[in-house]
Amino acid sequence: MFARIIALFLLSTFAATAWATPKIQHWQSASGAQVYFVEDHDLPMLDVAVNFPAGSGFDAADKPGVAELANGMLDLGTEALSEDEVGRRMADIGAQYSNFADPDRAGMSVRTLSSARERDAALAVLAQMLQHPVFPESVLQREKARVIAALQEAATRPESIAAKAFGKAVFGTHPYGEYAEVADIEKIQRSDLEAFYRAHYGARSAVVALMGDITRAQAEAIAQQLTASLPPGGGATQIAPVQMSIQPSEQRIAHPASQSHILIGAPGIARNDPDYFPLYVGNYILGGGGFVSRLMNEIREKRGLAYSVYSYFMPMQQAGAFQIGLQTKKEQADEALRLARETLREFVEKGVTPAELQAAKDNIVNGFPLRIDSNRKILEYLSVIGFYGLPLTYLDDFVARVNAVTVAQVNGAFKRRVHPEAMATIMVGAPEMTGNGSAK
Repeated sequence: MFARIIALFLLSTFAATAWATPKIQHWQSASGAQVYFVEDHDLPMLDVAVNFPAGSGFDAADKPGVAELANGMLDLGTEALSEDEVGRRMADIGAQYSNFADPDRAGMSVRTLSSARERDAALAVLAQMLQHPVFPESVLQREKARVIAALQEAATRPESIAAKAFGKAVFGTHPYGEYAEVADIEKIQRSDLEAFYRAHYGARSAVVALMGDITRAQAEAIAQQLTASLPPGGGATQIAPVQMSIQPSEQRIAHPASQSHILIGAPGIARNDPDYFPLYVGNYILGGGGFVSRLMNEIREKRGLAYSVYSYFMPMQQAGAFQIGLQTKKEQADEALRLARETLREFVEKGVTPAELQAAKDNIVNGFPLRIDSNRKILEYLSVIGFYGLPLTYLDDFVARVNAVTVAQVNGAFKRRVHPEAMATIMVGAPEMTGNGSAK
């Protein structure tokens, strides 16, 4: 009996530990950077990421592609290190490093052992890449050729064609809908990269995230080391608002693929939107919950029209897209599209049931520990919390915010924010038409 009591105690202790959210520390470094830190000595590892408002949404209207190239070349040569030396020094200590970018953010991350030798060597290289890139002309020409080849290859793939057309249809001329073309990349000069870097990689707009086996004092020193010599910055940190109301549209783009790629959507929500949690939980029921979602049930399970169908909101600094997506055989594309539209329309008009809502909340809450089960996942949350100005208690509050969502909140939020009659529709690999106007 005593052994059973001990076992139950240990099990309950483990469960409480598994659900524990990380303690986030925050301060502003002497350089002006915002720093977010979680101290954890369970593993001898350190993960660091530095984010800037330097995504593609900050490209000048006449210079698309500059943000991507500038970010991609941070690790391709610095004042003190050649491209080969950067790679060799990181490989010698087993450190991993990467660039990252989206329409809002861009930056770099490093994962290294936390022992002094490896940590100091990795951070010294990261500091060089962030603060002293030189954008070598020969490397720029090579990278431009690589990007151009990737654009040309993407122009043949139906999923890329669909994504590009969808962005244009939903966002128009807003930066979220802009995509660099081959001609745009060809005209980029080294001076464009240098100017973008100086404007958007400033210390005062940097967000430093640190997760792992170091102390607060060490974290403070590292954050300052990585940002002290950044340029003054001064470029825009806010992207222009998105035009929320769009006219309904439909584009059918021919493609030899055997399947039709279908995207439906409109501007959705920003990261700090007050309807975020009702829409997040509601979308789990609509199309975000995999096999338990309505779209999957109606289109795949009942009729076998698609292997997979989904919906999601992509919250950004400004309103990102609400999107429904699926792939299906060409001959049944119109039926699948009709059913997706009908399912969305009924969802918005009639709303969710209490049973659906409870099941969705249970699934989201029970899956929450998997969102914070690794240092890298926590690091990304630190970056998001810092960049978008979310409360330090965001992870602590997540489960309670989900559980607090009501049927009325979900139904009200979808009626206010999702308008099925005003959606952009893209179909790549549209059914070919016969002479009598029917699909074949």
